[in-house]
Order: sequence, then structure tokens, then C-alpha cells
Amino acid sequence: MQFNDLAAQYRHLKKEIDAGIASVIEGAHFISGPQVEELERELCAYTGRKYCVSTSNGTDALRMPLMAMGIGPGDAVFVPAFTFYATAEVVSLCGATPVFVDSDPRTFNMSPDSLCAQLEKVKAEGKLTPKGVIAVDLFGLPADFPALSAICGKEGMFLMEDAAQGFGGAIGEKKACAFGDFSATSFFPAKALGCYGDGGAVFTDDEEQAKLLQSIRVHGKGSFKYENVRVGLNARLDTLQAAILLPKLHAFDAENEHRRRAAARYAQRLSGRFVTPYVPEGFSSGFGYYTIVTKDAAERERLQAALKEKGIPTMVYYPCPLHLQKVYAPLGYQRGDLPVSERLTDCVLSLPMHGYITDEEIDAVCDALLEA
Repeated sequence: MQFNDLAAQYRHLKKEIDAGIASVIEGAHFISGPQVEELERELCAYTGRKYCVSTSNGTDALRMPLMAMGIGPGDAVFVPAFTFYATAEVVSLCGATPVFVDSDPRTFNMSPDSLCAQLEKVKAEGKLTPKGVIAVDLFGLPADFPALSAICGKEGMFLMEDAAQGFGGAIGEKKACAFGDFSATSFFPAKALGCYGDGGAVFTDDEEQAKLLQSIRVHGKGSFKYENVRVGLNARLDTLQAAILLPKLHAFDAENEHRRRAAARYAQRLSGRFVTPYVPEGFSSGFGYYTIVTKDAAERERLQAALKEKGIPTMVYYPCPLHLQKVYAPLGYQRGDLPVSERLTDCVLSLPMHGYITDEEIDAVCDALLEA
């Protein structure tokens, strides 16, 4: 059994993917080829955003808007403690300071109440200037953007959606990648919409910001490639990756619906014994990952071992909260500062999930869990 069966997806989309790769090789336009612009147009149509700037990876997609806004030393950017390191790393790369926020105990996403508490602490200390929030759509569920947007609007801060795991989720009719002043996603192969290497995209509705992002993406170029008007990055999406993503995007809705049916089957089998994913009313999750919560770390370790014996892979996303990572020790956070995030890192367990998982595979996972 595969945790994320990319080979099964390829078998279903082989004809279209192979044709896309062949067209790029035959055209020999490997950098900034027409497939890149086609993908950006289709991503705009899918998400409802006005502008899409594809990037070399999801980390650059998060970093570029911060560069465009001039975020730097003395600035505070609020990020979740329970997520992948890149969300905070890009803040540090810009010279700013990440301020960590605790999780909502049901959704695992950034807690608006904790954000307000951390914001008041920063304002009271007076050492940093609050500039913005990066909220993550963890495991496929959009963050509480209505509440977060209200806080950011009141405080004059930007709001960025980190939708690296969010593609396929929605709030009402509004899809992931459509929230905040900017949104960023990753096309890392393990994502719900993934390429065969690294890739990402930034979205915005602001034309001037889109032009700035396009400049930053190619070494801060001006009117042409060899006119450099600002410090930028080498952050272009390869044409081959765009050609691979196009047929995957066309198949995405069907795969997304399959993941939701799989999640419902998991919940039917496991609810009552484990904490299963909570989706608030009006929200929908893309279930890029299906994550349960065990009683404690010891139970998680025992369950992982039992499933491994049966050939069933599992993952822990994430084993250490960001505020307790060694790299951020100088910031002075202590265990107990963000208790929900700390507990989640001890107890979360992600199970096999993808757009082609079978009922038989889900039942095998559930049977092994319940037996153990």
C-alpha cells in the first residue's frame, strides 16, 4: 500500500501526461514556454483569482509576496506554530521575525483568539511592528479567513493564505487560493495537485503586485531580461512541470471528490475511537492528508508499529512545533507557551490518502487500527 499513490494517478493520466511532456521536448521551449502561461490562466479560472504567478517551488511562492511588500528587520509576521517550517522560514529569510500562534483544537488551523493574544503581546513589548499574518490551510482545510481577515483589517496588517496543502478546500463557494491579499501554493509531488519535481504559484487580485512578483521571479528584471531593477530570485516554474500539471488540474475535481468520499469512509469507521478531522459548517476540505489524533504519543508509536507490520505506511505531520525548533531557540519560547500545538505534535497520525485510494485499502487501514 502507498501513502500517496502517484503511480496510480499516472496510470489514469498517462496518455495526457506523456503527450504534454512530448510537446515540450518537441518544442524545445523548456523555460517560460507557452504551457506555463496556459497553466497560469487555468489556475486563475479555477481559483477565481485575477493574477497567478507560477514559481519554482512553494517556498518561493511564500517568500516573493513578502519581498514585494518590503517586509524586513523589525517587522513581525504572525504564523502558525503547527505547520511545516517553510511558513516561518520565509519570514526569517526576509530578516523579519516570525511570531508563533497556537492552533484551534478542532480544526488544527491558526486560532484567531491566539492571534489576538500574540498580537497584544507584540504591541505591549513595543520591539516589533506587526505587519501581517500567514495562515495555513492545514491538511486541506482552509483557515478561518473571515475571522482572520477582520483582525488584519482592523490592525492594518496584510493577510496571506498558505495553501500549500489547501488546494481543493473551500469556504462556501470560494475556493482555496482565493483568500487574503496574496495566496501561495505548492506543487510538490505529495500535494493534492502536484508536479514531478518542485513547483508553486502565487495568486493576487492586485495588478501592480502581480507585475512586481513577475519581476522578482526573474532576478528582479525590468522591461527585459538583462535590465535588473531590484533584487529578485531565480524562481521560474519549468515548462515541463507546467505541462505535467495541466492534465492533473483537468482531473483534479474528480480526484478531489474521491478524496472526500474516502475521508467520509475513514470517519465512518474510526469516529468514536479516534479524533477524526473536523470540518466547520460552510467549509470544505480537500483532504490532501487524512489525520487522526491518538490518545497520546505512546499510543501513536504503538499504532504506527502495528500498521508497519502489515505494510501500511503512516506519517507524522508534524513531530515538533515551530516555536520549539532549535533554529528559533533565540526567540525564547518555552514548552507550554502554545499548548494546543504542542499536544498535536505528540498525537497526530496521518493515514494513506490520495485521489485513487480504494475502499478495500481504507478498510484495511481501519481494520488494522481498530485491531491494534
